[in-house]
Amino acid sequence: MLTAALGLGLAASLRTSPAAAVGTGTVTHKYAGSAEEAKANQAFFEAVVKSVAKKRAATPGATAVTVVYSTANAPSFRTQIARSAQIWNSSVANVRLVEGGNPDFAYYEGSDSRGSYASTDGHGSGYIFLDYQQNQQYNSTRVTAHETGHVLGLPDHYSGPCSELMSGGGPGTSCQNAQPNAQERSRVDQLWRYGLASAFKN
Repeated sequence: MLTAALGLGLAASLRTSPAAAVGTGTVTHKYAGSAEEAKANQAFFEAVVKSVAKKRAATPGATAVTVVYSTANAPSFRTQIARSAQIWNSSVANVRLVEGGNPDFAYYEGSDSRGSYASTDGHGSGYIFLDYQQNQQYNSTRVTAHETGHVLGLPDHYSGPCSELMSGGGPGTSCQNAQPNAQERSRVDQLWRYGLASAFKN
């Protein structure tokens, strides 16, 4: 089974569950990404889209799609996750992140040499892994908001400036910005307004 993974500073193909992912280091250098990771970005978004399509179809008049997440496996990061959801919910109109049961994706915490990442099995099941060391080196809310941006369909853009949330670890550990810029906000709203239409027909 192919797993697509997207990280703050480095993305890699995974063949393990988050519970089995253990490492000692983290990525702190600039990273430009690859074509494979661009495909992984799209795979993650498509998996989430499929998992929420039925809910949207059940309420076709709803302005926003609700995406449910769980923090049960990331208790140390509940504050950052809640802040990240608040940031996105106040930034976009066509999708809402809420914590609850029967989640579309879950957050996990632990140690992994690849750092934090978002992952999907490509069949509607996804998770965000938050690495302890990376969240100590970087602004933890930025890390969480960045990874959540993948759930919302945004790709990594490591060469971007600190003002761009999806530049991730590219600008270095001094970058404190946890807010998506205007272009990122617009892209998410466009994806969730228009990008879902084709999913409902399939």
